[in-house]
Amino acid sequence: MKPNRLKQVMAEGRTAVGQMLMEFGTRGIARILDAADLDFVVLDMEHSPFGVTEISDLIAWFKGTTITPIVRVPQIEYHFIAKTLDLGALGIMVPNVKTADEARAIVDAAKYAPMGNRGVALGNTTSDFKKVEPKDFLSFANENTTVICQIESQKGVDNVEAIARTPGVDALWIGHFDLTQDLGIPGQFTHDRFFEAVRKVVDTGREYGLGVGILPTNLQIAEEWLNLGFNIISYGGDITVFCDTMTHAVKEVRRMASDQVELPPAT
Repeated sequence: MKPNRLKQVMAEGRTAVGQMLMEFGTRGIARILDAADLDFVVLDMEHSPFGVTEISDLIAWFKGTTITPIVRVPQIEYHFIAKTLDLGALGIMVPNVKTADEARAIVDAAKYAPMGNRGVALGNTTSDFKKVEPKDFLSFANENTTVICQIESQKGVDNVEAIARTPGVDALWIGHFDLTQDLGIPGQFTHDRFFEAVRKVVDTGREYGLGVGILPTNLQIAEEWLNLGFNIISYGGDITVFCDTMTHAVKEVRRMASDQVELPPAT
């Protein structure tokens, strides 16, 4: 089990930078993002076509890098969480966590005893197909596995302190679109109600020594959210980064072409 770079960066008091993958599940993507020097990647199973096989392949490819693979599962279910970690993921992100009881259920599924109730299977992808000393490995795995709870509702904001106090929770992550939708202000990221909720989550996370994450879609928004106290930044998703870059580049190429001397049509 390789070291968790995301945890290391947070332990050193630095800001962790990553990206969310929702579409580009290619063999080369791990090396491409490694060349960009990412700390972590979130492999999405909630809003993407990725299934267990694709996630298993992606985790295997990311094992050849220093990047920490985190998987966002579709919902709070033991079989989603434990099975994904058995594939070799170094962390789990769970959407729309609303209560401390839900946070406890996530930790139970993600951590081995005595921290949780995750079933034990060794000698497979969990331990990189190696024989390990069970006691030492299970202890290391508990420490090396990141648990991220997404706060995406008013109820989650109301209960964020109890969620943050749950032993085994490492980070809070604001799902900004879903949170604004639940607040009745969909997509209004400058609204006072959204900022009030954000500040409560950030302040609570920092008070309890947790990471606090969010997904900005451009550098200006990233700077604004960093100034609010976020210390885990997923710079957009693969779709957004690619589409925005290509849209801008194509527009600029066409502008440059229009400035050129017009040539006569080919005959």
